[in-house]
Amino acid sequence: MNGAAPGAWLIDASVYIFRAWHSLPDDFSDADGHPVNAVHGFARFLLELLERQRPTHIAVAFDVALDSSFRNDIYPAYKANREPAPESLKRQFGHCMALTRALGLTTLADPRYEADDLIGSSVHRLRAHGLRSIIISADKDLSQLLGTHDEQWDYARNQRWGHADVKERYGVHAHQMADFLGLAGDATDNIPGVPGIGSKTAAALLAHFDTLDALLQRVEEVPFLRVRGASQMAQRLREHGEQALLSRRLATIACDAPLPDDFGLARRTIHASTLNQLLDQLRFGPMTRRRIHALAD
Repeated sequence: MNGAAPGAWLIDASVYIFRAWHSLPDDFSDADGHPVNAVHGFARFLLELLERQRPTHIAVAFDVALDSSFRNDIYPAYKANREPAPESLKRQFGHCMALTRALGLTTLADPRYEADDLIGSSVHRLRAHGLRSIIISADKDLSQLLGTHDEQWDYARNQRWGHADVKERYGVHAHQMADFLGLAGDATDNIPGVPGIGSKTAAALLAHFDTLDALLQRVEEVPFLRVRGASQMAQRLREHGEQALLSRRLATIACDAPLPDDFGLARRTIHASTLNQLLDQLRFGPMTRRRIHALAD
């Protein structure tokens, strides 16, 4: 991506909040005695990113639709395999959102749409204005959003890839990611896919048929493919075609989620009094405070 025009940075906050929640001890507490280990870990990540990259346009997307996503209406078992977030973690999500707002960053959250959808809708809006996006997340689902000039960055592993790299990374092109997940499913989100079809088989089928729709329309050709178990595979596709389409629908990132009326990713004015009250509440130490105020200046 060297030489590419500057773009807007879109952060999938939940990835980094959960990582901090699992990796840091819960002996960090706020002024009321509640744990804030995830907040402190998220703040470290965010400050490092802001200090190193100095983005002028940035948004941070949060998942508040943990069990109220529109996908739950389509498929009630969506993400049903996940344990409900404990109240202490939900509280910390709120603190993280307050911190991003206090730092003047555009903060995106919606009770019906997930962070992926808010990022997808932002990418769509930015592209309409000729702007590229840099998506900060390790989530493979988000690679379906990558256009020619966009980029995704797994910040923790320092791995970056663009539209042209998706095939090498996942075995399918960016525009095939939702179809790929429709076939292979996604255990993380409890998306069923087609029983007996894994990622390698799904990639092989899409390499031949290009789309899930074409595959299902031409399923009678599948037994003649040079793929192990092709006949059984064709039968599974006949039996579970509707499930594959449902799974694709669940895996497709919405690009029409509601964004703020004043959607704009330029850093906003930071109000020192609001920021200081929050830092007091979260009991940040002097070094973190200095770093935050340096960014505020």
